[in-house]
Amino acid sequence: MKIGLFFGSFNPVHNGHMVIGSYMAEFTDLDQVWFVVSPHNPHKLKQTLLQDHHRLALLKAAIGDNRKLKASDIEFKLPKPSYTVHTLAYLKEKFPSHQFALILGSDNLATFHKWKNYEQILEWHELYVYPRRNESESELASHPKVKMIEAPLMELSSTFIRNAIREKKDVRYMLPQNVWEYIDEMNFYRS
Repeated sequence: MKIGLFFGSFNPVHNGHMVIGSYMAEFTDLDQVWFVVSPHNPHKLKQTLLQDHHRLALLKAAIGDNRKLKASDIEFKLPKPSYTVHTLAYLKEKFPSHQFALILGSDNLATFHKWKNYEQILEWHELYVYPRRNESESELASHPKVKMIEAPLMELSSTFIRNAIREKKDVRYMLPQNVWEYIDEMNFYRS
């Protein structure tokens, strides 16, 4: 089975994430897409994140019964901060019959050479790269393990959603309905 790993804080998950994940599962050779909730990105301040279990619950609500998509808490069990190369090694050991690929935006491809042990990642895994606005050119775009995917261009960000909620804007149509209801009920991102 070929699994696409879509790493992120998902703080919160929004329709942009869901469109990209669904597109990768339906329109590429990936059998499933796992949304891997990152407990702590080394490049982000931890205090800006909702608690891990809330972000995982929001993802599970967003995915519902879609068998091609899965919410994964695999990084919750690994040492912090989380590095993709370590997570991939763990997954390869835990699921030896699966083939894992990374799903990332073209903006991340431009800085991929700064990732810990990026050469090792490219040696063992394919990268499925979706377009982002204002992307920088990357020498890696022509790498044989990099697949540039013509997925829909999504202009939505979790930062935008959080800021809009804080400013009392109605963003319910930018999130899966049950995600919006969970956020609204729990009063997340209001202050």
